[in-house]
Amino acid sequence: MPGTPETTPAAKQVSDAPSPRRLLSTEKVYEGRIWDVVSDSFQLSEAGEALTRDYIDHPGAVAVLPMNEAGEVLLIRQYRHPVGMDLWEIPAGLLDVEGEDFVVGAARELAEEADLAAATWNVLADFFNSPGSSSEAIRIYLARDLTDVPHHERHERTDEEAEIEYHWMALDDAVAGVLAGRLHNPSAVVGILAAAAARADGYAGLRPGDAPWPAHPSQR
Repeated sequence: MPGTPETTPAAKQVSDAPSPRRLLSTEKVYEGRIWDVVSDSFQLSEAGEALTRDYIDHPGAVAVLPMNEAGEVLLIRQYRHPVGMDLWEIPAGLLDVEGEDFVVGAARELAEEADLAAATWNVLADFFNSPGSSSEAIRIYLARDLTDVPHHERHERTDEEAEIEYHWMALDDAVAGVLAGRLHNPSAVVGILAAAAARADGYAGLRPGDAPWPAHPSQR
């Protein structure tokens, strides 16, 4: 009968893939301090009519879910003006240093925002923050075997970062916060749920920290 193991086809691997289209023109319509807005005209097919899409041209970002020996994860609270809220997040930042290795950038953000260093790095997830309107690609790392950054080497935080607060919490409590709608930051939501899924095999199935990242703008 339909659906039995004998008649069910082999599972198909579902994977996003590059899809080059004919670019007719590109124009920078806004130049910002951190990212620009560009307008591209392109064709979906050789016989197709021209389409125009405006989007944010973004350098990409990394985020880090720090986990201590007890399995607790670190969240940081920071004010985000566009949404007018204090959000519980994970350390994160732009990949705006030319040629910087992705893990090096993540380690820099972990040190600057959480005063922590990590000896073990794994990739939790890669995602596009808003692929309909931005080229921003984000990689989330799981950082373990943590140590404190010495006081004399700590980053001096200013502006919104000067208000950062910290909270260690059990991973299950963090998952509950996501599912209850108490946590909204996308990197925190994705990182927490990915870590909860990866915990089933003791995180053995995670990619190493230096795994390729072909979806990042610099690699496309």
